[in-house]
Amino acid sequence: MVDDGDLLVEIHIPLERDPNIPEDEDPFPWIEDITQYLLDLDEGDEAAMYDDGEEFGEVYVFSINAADENTLLSIANRIANLPGVPTGVFAMVTDDDADELGQGRREDIS
Repeated sequence: MVDDGDLLVEIHIPLERDPNIPEDEDPFPWIEDITQYLLDLDEGDEAAMYDDGEEFGEVYVFSINAADENTLLSIANRIANLPGVPTGVFAMVTDDDADELGQGRREDIS
């Protein structure tokens, strides 16, 4: 991790389709649920959503900041335990100077 940037935690969630969701419905409804969850945290000043979530390979990544590392990792853990979120969630502890997603120290969440 580069010490010059501000702390950032990326939450990586596997893009796995829930077999219980019909083919004609959104295969990843948890993306909207997590986005709303993070917006609520932002309004409550617990942490901030650094940027919009985005697909990155076979995962969907949400980036959060504006809190200490323990708080951000705790939020990642809570997100991993939201209903419908697939297992295999991990976080990358990095900073806002990183050249691309996925750089930094990996923390397995679920």
